[in-house]
Amino acid sequence: MRAYTQLLILADGRFPSGGHAHSGGLEAAVQAGRVRDLDRLRDFLSGRLHTVGLVGAAFAAAACARPFMMDELEEELDARTPSPAQRLAARRQGRSLIRAARVVWPGEQVERAARTKVSQPVALGVVADAAGVTPGETALLSAYHSISGPASAAVRLLGLDPYQVHGLLAALGDECDEVARAAAAFTRGPAAELPAASAPLLDISAEEHAAWEVRLFAS
Repeated sequence: MRAYTQLLILADGRFPSGGHAHSGGLEAAVQAGRVRDLDRLRDFLSGRLHTVGLVGAAFAAAACARPFMMDELEEELDARTPSPAQRLAARRQGRSLIRAARVVWPGEQVERAARTKVSQPVALGVVADAAGVTPGETALLSAYHSISGPASAAVRLLGLDPYQVHGLLAALGDECDEVARAAAAFTRGPAAELPAASAPLLDISAEEHAAWEVRLFAS
């Protein structure tokens, strides 16, 4: 029987994985004036989805298919994350996700991930495997998370109508599916050949954001 309930649990924004504390770079973009309304938010989310969203989804799917390769995957993901602030944020989210998984879906690879402190995409793949979710579904989860987190943050940061924001997420559904399919296609290849799409402005903004004394979100 397919693990549809487990998939829904992982996709639920109320799952205690720590994602609510992160804006995915949106807070810095709002502060800089690059995102100020719904149209600009769509541009931000689409750009994020096709860059760091694609990379994260590919690594999550690969970790789901081969959780025993988490160390190698983590090294490759580090090589694609030039910002120390982004690496730290990803590991914090990974730690929160693994902490929840040790209670909900305990297992050998989950325990190993807890010891090695993997980043969020790799952690998601390991946890998805423990939950019985497929690599393709994991890619979709990761791609969706890459835009749903910042979209949720936009409601607080910009005071946008939550109905319109969720309508925007629905409108990005086809793009999200496309990115997930592209990411899942890398599942069986060598870790070194996983996507390396970049978003330099997100990296720069993350470093600036980390130096702020007052902020609403951790990243």
